[in-house]
Amino acid sequence: MRKAELLAELELARKRTRELIITLDEKQLDVPYHPGVNPPLWEMGHAAFFYEVFVFNLLDGDVSFDPSMDDLWDSFHIDHQDRWRRDLFPGLEKTLAYFDHVYNKMAERIERKPLADRDLYLYRYAIFHQNMHIESLVWCRQTVAYPAPAGANVQRLAPAAAADMPLRGDVVIPAGRWLIGMPGNSMRYADEDFAFDAEKPRHEVRLEGFAISRCLVSNQEFMAFVEDDGYQKPELWSFGGQKWLRTATDVALAQCAPRPMLQTPRHPLYWRWHDGQWQERLFDQWQPLNPDAPVTHVSYWEAEAYCRWAGRRLPTEYEWEVAALANRNDEPFRRYPWGNEAPAATHADMNASAMARNPVTEYPQGDSPFGCRQMIGTVWEWTSSQFFPYDGFCMDMYPFMSTLQFGDHKVTRGGSCATSSSLIRGTYRQAYLPQRNDVYTGFRTCALSAG
Repeated sequence: MRKAELLAELELARKRTRELIITLDEKQLDVPYHPGVNPPLWEMGHAAFFYEVFVFNLLDGDVSFDPSMDDLWDSFHIDHQDRWRRDLFPGLEKTLAYFDHVYNKMAERIERKPLADRDLYLYRYAIFHQNMHIESLVWCRQTVAYPAPAGANVQRLAPAAAADMPLRGDVVIPAGRWLIGMPGNSMRYADEDFAFDAEKPRHEVRLEGFAISRCLVSNQEFMAFVEDDGYQKPELWSFGGQKWLRTATDVALAQCAPRPMLQTPRHPLYWRWHDGQWQERLFDQWQPLNPDAPVTHVSYWEAEAYCRWAGRRLPTEYEWEVAALANRNDEPFRRYPWGNEAPAATHADMNASAMARNPVTEYPQGDSPFGCRQMIGTVWEWTSSQFFPYDGFCMDMYPFMSTLQFGDHKVTRGGSCATSSSLIRGTYRQAYLPQRNDVYTGFRTCALSAG
């Protein structure tokens, strides 16, 4: 990777973060408390602090810009609820000054110093971490019903063309041995093979043949489950799913009083039945539900119950990766379903632009070798797999990137419409608790048998 490319990645992360912050007024910056989001100004300061810790402190031995703030910007030294305490944190002007200071110092360091492998790895690690927080700033706006980010299209798009309807079926993946994950079992400095620790080491698995849907589950398909009273049929819900139904809180904060009321879910989080039609809230706007778009903002429990209703199942994460990449020994390794070309707007719905509004049959240029569509971008796809380390796992220098999620989280794959295209690849594993439905999650299904 050349310095110019690295600087461009850094500047894009800075620009997108600033836009997501400065387009909110002072009142909007005080987002109401919600367990799935962070205050925007804390997100900005935390991202800058990450560069300080893993570049300036680690590589140069520099002290922080303001050592008295270190514990406050560090997510493992401040309780989640305390991040809302405005008496602890500087306001917009001072936070922007800190943020810009760190980014200017980063750019100057990249330009001035040789691009050693270890430095490059840490630069990209910090930039990718920043892009994770860009995604969380986007879903924060959705959660609290703020206006869409600049460049996001929230208008209802055209239905899928009739010619595309045959895609709504399965592809059959043959039994065989397949490669999973990225190389290495510790920090790897080769820029083309950057990966977080949970993606490593690469290993071979043997899978039986299986059939997986070409497309994501659409709103229309999920609507049939809702209208068949799927949420009221306990036989469709596992023990965990039934518990979630009893305890889930309506977190669509724009619709409810300052203290949300408990209610049993009967449809996806941001749907409502209004004026004789299903509608979906997209940021601060209610739109008629687009039947051809993918169902979005559903929990693992909802995906699991839908599968039981439909006589289907969720894929394992190994099945998902094989369907997406089809990597084998002695064949060129694919980072993306379409090969190794960097993601473009024709491949996938990413970078908070289309916001999962396109039909599930769109983006044919992003098809996988087996013909599965939209396996990168659009929605994080639930799998049936628990989030565990691969055999031979070796923790990276940031000990909490993966380890805190092992065991009780589910694996999602593929990225979402809010994920940065520079961050995602087919081996990337994201972990969410099964009750999460505030993030951009959806799913595709597998047949119960390949026959």
